[in-house]
Amino acid sequence: MNNKPKILLVDDETAITDRLQPFLSRAGFDVDVASDGEAALIKIVSYTPDLIVLDVLMPRMDGREVLRQLRQKGDWTPIILLTQVGESAERAMALMEGADDYINKPFDPNELAARIKTVLRRASPGQPPLTVAERLRSGDLVVDRPKRRAYLNAIEINLSPKAMSLLEYLITHPDELLSRDRLLDAVWGWDYPIGTRTVDTRIAELRRVLGDDPGDPQYIETIPGQGYRFIGKVEKTS
Repeated sequence: MNNKPKILLVDDETAITDRLQPFLSRAGFDVDVASDGEAALIKIVSYTPDLIVLDVLMPRMDGREVLRQLRQKGDWTPIILLTQVGESAERAMALMEGADDYINKPFDPNELAARIKTVLRRASPGQPPLTVAERLRSGDLVVDRPKRRAYLNAIEINLSPKAMSLLEYLITHPDELLSRDRLLDAVWGWDYPIGTRTVDTRIAELRRVLGDDPGDPQYIETIPGQGYRFIGKVEKTS
């Protein structure tokens, strides 16, 4: 019996699928391929993937439209979007529409395999991901995403816009090691002319406002030389 996670790889570039399909197979996945959005919607019915790797820019039907159609039908199969040039706000909108994660082209196949494993571990079968939740709680911390406000012990805390975006990304990716480069890309954008020390500055702001001790953290853990991890238990709340 095949117990390998089933991955549907959707991309119109055969150079990418021809390279990724055998790579992901060697990484321990059962992989099928679709060449565009319309073919993907058909194949999803027969293949029933555990996760979909979905290119955004495709002919006939793009990845964002596939994502929207699936979510409107109540299909919460985890989806990782493959994106190219795009603003961080645009990618944040894709997450709010129901994507579980995204990765920018060009990318390291090893990073994609790691992201797939992380999303599969985090996903609850048949349930919306944390990325679409409007309010999230971790201990005494509550993040209201539509209002872009955060509360600690029911008292609103003051955060700069970038610190708020950083907190939002961290809390929607709990227990996941996030490099400074990835956080920089997610919050500031892939071509934002700043260095990774800016991430450290905003992490320090979050810790100061949350009263989070770096030596004994409740929320944000530093992984020396690698990045940060949100370690608090996260749940959806009303």
